[in-house]
Amino acid sequence: MSYNNIVVDKSKKFAVRIIRLYQYMGSEKKEYILSKQLLRSGTSIGANIKEAIRGQSKADFIAKMSIALKEASESEYWLELLHETDYLNNKQYESIYNDCQELIKLLTSIIKSSKNNS
Repeated sequence: MSYNNIVVDKSKKFAVRIIRLYQYMGSEKKEYILSKQLLRSGTSIGANIKEAIRGQSKADFIAKMSIALKEASESEYWLELLHETDYLNNKQYESIYNDCQELIKLLTSIIKSSKNNS
């Protein structure tokens, strides 16, 4: 797939942003519960994408990419909660939320095209 490098790069950059956000949440905001959930889902996206690339079959690739998409959707949810409870201001939220949305769109496109090429 031509998307692989793009989605690998973007998911890794997103994971780094999530880790930094988690560090900020703990040190500056003293918030550990929601941010820990976000840390798990946000870093899992890239891990599942890397697994998918090394998948044993097209079905395995699609399954792992689908898990990555689910993790991205979960991350979207935790970001919304952090914003709506005022742990993230509008600027912080919009920046990282847009990255999350971009990953969701990329993953959706990859999954759709992979299924259509089956």
